[in-house]
Amino acid sequence: MASRILTSQVAASVKRAGVRFQSTSAEATFLAERDAVKHHAAGAANTWKNISIFVTIPALAAAGFNAYNLYAEHHEHQKHHPKEWVKYPYINYRGRDFFWGKESFFFNPSVNLSAVDEE
Repeated sequence: MASRILTSQVAASVKRAGVRFQSTSAEATFLAERDAVKHHAAGAANTWKNISIFVTIPALAAAGFNAYNLYAEHHEHQKHHPKEWVKYPYINYRGRDFFWGKESFFFNPSVNLSAVDEE
């Protein structure tokens, strides 16, 4: 018990001695350097914030508008020229039918050739 108390007292005095002999000039230099980095980072962060707001958002809006116009043009073209299906023997090949029918679970009649129509 006495050795434990002595050990803790020695450890505490070593900690106090270490704090007592630390250099205050090194701490001041570190704090000044950290403040300079914060000041520089604030300017760079403001620059990237402005780029995000005034460049990225309008660019995304323009890209979305362009994509919508291309989609509308393509959809109108598909109305006038419907897709012609080429019935190759390997398309819709089934070793056996699914238990719900001939169409796969992800069948979309506007995109996929129907296996029922091939018969």
